[in-house]
Amino acid sequence: MEKIVSSRVMRESDEYTCKNVTGSVELMYRAGEGIYRSHNAWGKTAIVCGSGNNAGDGFVVAMLLHENGGDATVFLLSEKFSESGKYYFDMCVKMGIKTEKCTEETDFSGFDTILDCIFGTGFHGEARGLAAVIINKINESNAYVVSADINSGLSADSGTGAKCVRSDLTVSVGSFKYGHFLGMAKDVMHEKKNIDIGIEIRGEYAILAEKEDFLPYIKPRVNNSNKGTYGYVGIMGGCREYSGAAKLAGLGASALRSGCGVAKIIIPESIATAVAPYVLEETLLPLADQAGHMLFDKIAIDSALTGLSALSIGMGWGKSEENAKILEYILSEKALTLIIDADGLNTLAHMDKSLLTNTACRVVLTPHPKEFERISNVPTAEISENPVEYAKTFARKYGVILLLKGTSTVVTDGDLTYICDRGSAGMATAGSGDVLSGVLSGLFGYMEYSPRTVALGAYLAGMAGELAAEEYTPIAMTAGDTARMLPKVWKEWIS
Repeated sequence: MEKIVSSRVMRESDEYTCKNVTGSVELMYRAGEGIYRSHNAWGKTAIVCGSGNNAGDGFVVAMLLHENGGDATVFLLSEKFSESGKYYFDMCVKMGIKTEKCTEETDFSGFDTILDCIFGTGFHGEARGLAAVIINKINESNAYVVSADINSGLSADSGTGAKCVRSDLTVSVGSFKYGHFLGMAKDVMHEKKNIDIGIEIRGEYAILAEKEDFLPYIKPRVNNSNKGTYGYVGIMGGCREYSGAAKLAGLGASALRSGCGVAKIIIPESIATAVAPYVLEETLLPLADQAGHMLFDKIAIDSALTGLSALSIGMGWGKSEENAKILEYILSEKALTLIIDADGLNTLAHMDKSLLTNTACRVVLTPHPKEFERISNVPTAEISENPVEYAKTFARKYGVILLLKGTSTVVTDGDLTYICDRGSAGMATAGSGDVLSGVLSGLFGYMEYSPRTVALGAYLAGMAGELAAEEYTPIAMTAGDTARMLPKVWKEWIS
């Protein structure tokens, strides 16, 4: 199990370890040694250091390179050092390792590798002044770039930064941080790995979603079973303005490809003829509507939802006062797993959120950042600064499982948190969220209500998106391509 932590938890864990387990000088040596061993072709190396412990890690790498016949030059942006950093800098000086002060004329041409040790995980704000100039020079070089702990200029909590180092390899120290996966991380880190140096994590952490986490819960199908064994699920959405016929049918197909027994497509009656040609294995259930929007009809809704284990609601639903009546009724009266997405979330944003804490349902919310802003009343800009903590706070307050979409997906019930970093750039296309809702519906037909099941859904959809990108390229792929790759993901897992 790979733990992912906030910068605060990492700092507190590091301080605890230094005071009670291993001294800071020894811990810094372990960090530098781990970074040194993480790359096996250093060549002529520029080690660019700031003023904190991150710089100290760089000094240790310089010593190890020098001791092993390597060619290292230390470039200093500051002559202020942490206590442990000063210890290793003085050793570098005694060993005769070359040092230079960084200036605006600093030239990294001729170096095979650049080790970025400018800022550590405590960095906040924006790189400015000489640091910004040096970051640009690193990015413009032709060298192989290794970032120590996290790319300088990148927030360890959000993975965002106005200006940051772009690395070929990022070597996380102690434990991965949220910023290794969120925001810009995938675009500025070609490869990342974590090294364990003996820091005991003290405090809350997220779990990196990995295949091994889910395999024990995926049971083989038995011959003595039927469609009812794996659950009936529903997909409720659509309106005249957003009929999305193929996409609505695709939701049902995604649910079936995720293992449920039966998928019902519940839509306004006036668009049934448009959707019907796309419905193959799913069941179509039209509800009475007015001007292309569903009407609240208790008897009809009761009939449509009879026997369902799970229901996804809101995709292409549009705006209608009737939507709130339908959603409130389901929340209040139906004991099923309810996945609220898209216009379902926009409807919820204008409703009394206490419905979530008093619901008969087991609720899963799947917002992208703007939708999360609407339901939480926290500006997107603030959410982006610390998405994991905002997601956990909301989920804990309202007793729901929240899946926050982004470069990597955050899944949490406020206590157990997963981060899923599977997916491709090609999934930034209309309908990708619908595919995910279909996958979640299908899984909840026969799996337990838990953050792990939601994380599994994100992982499956992400893997399918990666396969689609390989097959069609990210530019050309559509959400339907992702859905069509779901059987290949399952075949890889259970073959």
